[in-house]
Amino acid sequence: MHAAVVTEFGRSPVWQEFTDPVPTADEVVVDVVAAGLHPRVRSQADGSHYTSEGALPLVPGVDAVGRFPDGTLRYFAVASDTRGTMAERVAVDPRASVVLPEGADPVAVAAGANPVMSSWVALRRRIDFAAGSRVLVLGATGASGSAAVQVAKHLGAEHVVASGRDATRLGALPALGADVVVPLDDVDVDAVGAAAADVDVVIDYVWGQPAADVMRALVTARQERGRRLDWVAIGSTAGQEARIPSAALRASGLTIVGSGQGSVGRAAFVAELPGIVAAIADGTIRVDATAVRMAEVEAAWAGQVGGSTGRVVLEA
Repeated sequence: MHAAVVTEFGRSPVWQEFTDPVPTADEVVVDVVAAGLHPRVRSQADGSHYTSEGALPLVPGVDAVGRFPDGTLRYFAVASDTRGTMAERVAVDPRASVVLPEGADPVAVAAGANPVMSSWVALRRRIDFAAGSRVLVLGATGASGSAAVQVAKHLGAEHVVASGRDATRLGALPALGADVVVPLDDVDVDAVGAAAADVDVVIDYVWGQPAADVMRALVTARQERGRRLDWVAIGSTAGQEARIPSAALRASGLTIVGSGQGSVGRAAFVAELPGIVAAIADGTIRVDATAVRMAEVEAAWAGQVGGSTGRVVLEA
């Protein structure tokens, strides 16, 4: 078969012949239909993700839509760091899959399930999220952040504040459910703190110094500082470390948790898949996707095909 193969960390995968997958007793071999090129996949391919095994060669890809031996079209995830989904075929544990609803677009599901999953699982599994809550999405202009705006509303948020750096994308978020949008400005984070002073939950994709600055501004702006504030760290686009003053924790109801592989078990992720796939398939959560032939993975990786908008999906 052919697959996208990484032979050196930091270099683009190459579409080439590769050994066929050998399934374990719990697996079946699946024909891949569409696989998303997520930031998580890029970090897998350059060896920087915290789950990396450091082994080469590897086939990147953490999830996909595929045709199973019984003929069903399913979204699935794989656990292997080296035998990923950017291949013609892959070995899959069917227990980590969900059948697509009739008429679902495989490209949209492949593009959306990963970014949607991050906030969906965070709200459903990492905190006690209640209907009527007020939410701040920090880093709302990326694919995962814009999905988080929609996920929060879908799961019952009363009010969503969206903050990010891309002015054009920020302006599009009210159409996706954001009640208030505010630029994430390193010079003036007080504007974010004021707009989100009464939120119950922060979904954070940026971390780093901007998160620490917003945290300080938000806690200061709250009228009821002792009221619980769940800060859920999911991404770290602005840096791996954040200098958080201890006073922000001692003098407020601030609670910081992380959400991702390790903090949420595999079984919990799998249990949420039907709801996630259904919300994408029926258009409740809108996904911007661009399909590129899988054999063009090198060009897609370098951003030379697929345009400038939408998550790139490699399609068989």
